[in-house]
Amino acid sequence: MMTTSATIAQLKERHDLAFAKKGLAWALGSGMIWGLEGVVLGMALALAPFADSPLWLLAPLTASCMHDCTAALWTLAYNWRTGRLREVGRSIFSKPGRFVCLGALCGGPIGMGGYLVALKLAGPAYVMPITSLYPAVASVLAMIFLKERISRRAWLGLGLCIAGAFIIGYTPPESGVSDHFYLGLGIALLATIGWGSEGVLATYGMDLIDPTVALNIYQIVSGVFYLFVMLPLLGGWIVLSSALTSTSGLILVGAAFLGSCSYLLWYRAMNMTGVSRAMAMNITYALWGILFSALLTDVEITRNLIAGAVVITIGMVLVVGNPKEIANLRNVA
Repeated sequence: MMTTSATIAQLKERHDLAFAKKGLAWALGSGMIWGLEGVVLGMALALAPFADSPLWLLAPLTASCMHDCTAALWTLAYNWRTGRLREVGRSIFSKPGRFVCLGALCGGPIGMGGYLVALKLAGPAYVMPITSLYPAVASVLAMIFLKERISRRAWLGLGLCIAGAFIIGYTPPESGVSDHFYLGLGIALLATIGWGSEGVLATYGMDLIDPTVALNIYQIVSGVFYLFVMLPLLGGWIVLSSALTSTSGLILVGAAFLGSCSYLLWYRAMNMTGVSRAMAMNITYALWGILFSALLTDVEITRNLIAGAVVITIGMVLVVGNPKEIANLRNVA
């Protein structure tokens, strides 16, 4: 009897370990795809009609509108395929759903919109390491508003993240840099605050709503806000109608597909291997962004950029969890 029990326990441990390893692979995949998506978005913003200098603000916001609306359709198709479509309509008006909606307004126009403006002004290789600070911002906001405690290890990680951001911004690239390079880095920080705020609000909502459904609500609310509030106020419909029939529009549709895949892998990974481990793998997107930028664009990869990205990644690992616990896959609880 004891032998049978031990065998069952060993089989369960083996199953849990394999499950956690698979979750880590999903999380690493989500970071890799998000890094690639940022570079693809940067390539779309370099084409007409988004490349016009007078449209330096309006063009990225219009692109962000197209991105979120298209991503909402991709995720809606996924939820229809998996039988969650009714749950989207039912959850959007619930109390947790309203928190997700509020998070969408922070993460969409401020987070994603600011991210694309920053990509246009400073380039993906420099913007991604800055925006990878969003979990640290979420931790600080959770400490202020939710009274959550931050450990000494996390404070050390936050310090490293700030140091990494300074290393990246201290010396801009010598060639191919925009006149608004530092403005782009500043807007990247604003986008980071938007995504951090979204994380705090959405986490509350996702306690009671399926993560895939919450993601779809986020994308729908953000897309509707862009279409019927922000773009009419800024006169963006003209740019939007022009972009819909352009090559850059097709690239944005592809980028939105990559973004949806990244998010779906990310949410699945959190369920399989835990939030800390999944986040530690996901934030490697800053390093993947540098790699894909070097392979697909002519951006100058400086020593400061690589050093800053590595320091930020180490800092973020310290913020999201104990490195020993993250490495120990046998502790999968």
